[in-house]
Amino acid sequence: EVQLVESGGGLVQAGGSLRLSCAASGFTFDDYAIGWFRQAPGKEREGVSCISSRRGSTYYADSVKGRFTISSDNAKNTVYLQMNSLKPEDTAVYYCAADRAGCLVPLFGSWGQGTQVTVSS
Repeated sequence: EVQLVESGGGLVQAGGSLRLSCAASGFTFDDYAIGWFRQAPGKEREGVSCISSRRGSTYYADSVKGRFTISSDNAKNTVYLQMNSLKPEDTAVYYCAADRAGCLVPLFGSWGQGTQVTVSS
């Protein structure tokens, strides 16, 4: 079974930083693209970032370009999302997801439970 566990969320002041982790198990790690998504109350889920299955390509939403960085430690089966210069509008539940077909799919197949990120003004 594909299992994904997010961690690293919390409360931070505007301008601060957090690093989210997505620990993966139950599958061959580098056969799957790993994406980060977020959902704020009353809003639709949106894609934030993605790293391709062989880790050669990364993608970012316009709203986070220049502030967030996705990376992978394949030895630890973990993908990270480094979030800098955080803004109150970044407040959301952040999810990681995995899909064998790559980053450019309409719906990822496997999801973690989410971790709350709250940015205060």
